Amino acid sequence: MSFSVRLAAGLLFLSLQAPVAQAYVLTAYVDLSEQRMTVMRDGMWLYDWPVSSGRQGYLTPTGDYRATRFSRHHRSRKYNNAPMPYSIFFHGGYAIHGTDQVAQLGRPASHGCIRLHREHAATLFRMAEQAGRANVAVVIRP
Repeated sequence: MSFSVRLAAGLLFLSLQAPVAQAYVLTAYVDLSEQRMTVMRDGMWLYDWPVSSGRQGYLTPTGDYRATRFSRHHRSRKYNNAPMPYSIFFHGGYAIHGTDQVAQLGRPASHGCIRLHREHAATLFRMAEQAGRANVAVVIRP
């Protein structure tokens, strides 16, 4: 057997042995009464962060959702072009996104979206991109 044939066979064998990247399920569980988000990967707890949801007069929808789209540098068309960095949309125009109004985290303050500290939103966004939209669950409870 020639060297090139042996090399090709060896490379084929190694490629078959290489681990296959597998997507994981990422869950962002939001407790509106506590104004907290728990992030889990494949059911394992990773993070617990304060959030701000819809203030009085602005509903944050409850229920079980899947991510519908990601937008790293989104701006609100509805609210004066307000920055919504690291947006993970889950229900129409509702998203989980970063905010610079960190003093308000831990209490309702938004127009209905789920706001996170910008660094936390960036972490969640990277994990969501790796998992893929179909594998990102957003669970919001009253």
